[in-house]
Amino acid sequence: MVFTWLQAALIIFILSGVAFAAGPLLGSILLAPKSTGGAVGEPYECGVPTHGNALARFGINYYFYAIVFLAFEVDILYLFPVATWFNKSVGFAPVWKILVFLGVLGLAVVYFQRKGVFEWPRRIQISPRS
Repeated sequence: MVFTWLQAALIIFILSGVAFAAGPLLGSILLAPKSTGGAVGEPYECGVPTHGNALARFGINYYFYAIVFLAFEVDILYLFPVATWFNKSVGFAPVWKILVFLGVLGLAVVYFQRKGVFEWPRRIQISPRS
């Protein structure tokens, strides 16, 4: 087998890629300060220690809103390539395609509205015991 410059370049690139990936990991293991006491195991966010119950529970509606938002946001991203190609097209075919796409999005909004996804439930008020 003949060893060529292309094979040498591939080996060098693979080794340098592994070195760039493993170098910071090994450096952090070897050079990072190690502390074992104090608040090492406590949750820490944005430089502020947590107070009280750090595991606050959120209602399922937050997740519904997030998923619906992501679904429509990704669908709207499909309109950007159409908008860039729109001035190069001839005829009304792209207009009809955009109208069908937006119509399906509108039907999805109507479907979600009828399913009650956009309705925020009222919080149950617990009266204090006297």
